[in-house]
Amino acid sequence: MKFLYFTDTHIRGTSPKNRLDDFAETLKLKIQEVIEIANQENVDFIIHGGDVFDRPDLSPNVVGQFAKIFRMAHMPIYAISGNHDTFGHNPNTLSRTMLGLLDSFGLMTIIHPHKPILIEKDGLTIQLSGQPYHYDLDQRDPKLDYYPINEHDADYMIHLVHSMLVEKALPEGIPHTLIDHIWGTTADILFTGHYHGGFGIKEREGTYICNPGAIARVNNHWSELSRMPKIIVGELTKERIDLKEQVLKTAQSGERVLDRSFLEKAVHQEEKLHEFIQQVKEQTEFQSLQMSEIIQELATMSDVDETVKQEALRRITAVEEAWKGEEYE
Repeated sequence: MKFLYFTDTHIRGTSPKNRLDDFAETLKLKIQEVIEIANQENVDFIIHGGDVFDRPDLSPNVVGQFAKIFRMAHMPIYAISGNHDTFGHNPNTLSRTMLGLLDSFGLMTIIHPHKPILIEKDGLTIQLSGQPYHYDLDQRDPKLDYYPINEHDADYMIHLVHSMLVEKALPEGIPHTLIDHIWGTTADILFTGHYHGGFGIKEREGTYICNPGAIARVNNHWSELSRMPKIIVGELTKERIDLKEQVLKTAQSGERVLDRSFLEKAVHQEEKLHEFIQQVKEQTEFQSLQMSEIIQELATMSDVDETVKQEALRRITAVEEAWKGEEYE
């Protein structure tokens, strides 16, 4: 049985400020190549690791253009929702989003927590499960998010998590999980997204943990200049797991599509922002400037009832959903 994995496409109708090209058109070429590879390799299914869209209420015109590309796939596409796919980082709002619309139309099948999908072919069974981005990800017991249960007695378990899974510790205040802390996962193959830089394919005693990196290059980090977007093509038999990374040929070098002058300016701005955040932290003891995270921190410090905290987060979600902000064409 064969499959293809890719993640973090961040579909949008406009170009990020640090891009020199027409981002939407470039992204169309990349996704077309992904679908063509899947068709040529005759894979049995495609998996998307989340952040299909850059915002949950993207223009239907833009969504329609990319939906036509996804329809070119000869096999089903399974996905989990990322933090950009839902309102207020709340997976419960999925039905009101553009990703939820693709699911309703059957262009993608969304994998919901605790509802794994069983895929069978030639006597081989695979359980496909997923954990979308949510408020407490990388801030609670990792077994709740990274350790799936083999509910179908499958030959292999593939588990997706849209999380900040990394090789080295990140600065204080950024929720994350270290790869070395989850090698005990019950999954045979663990795919993650969210962390755009990726870390490739890691293997230990027959367990694989993988993140090929984001298809989209939208942030202002110097590492994006040298990073090339990749996918993973996998093949499973009763005897072995075979995973290989593949660079997208349509992806141009970072030097050609990323504005170096903007990146240099961004470094200075990042230093100023870090200085400002540190000043705020010293005054408030908050570890974040994200409203949802501030609420959680306040709730923890004040021993606020869980139902009260969830109601506050729900109201933030409702406000974000009602406020459209900048409209994409």
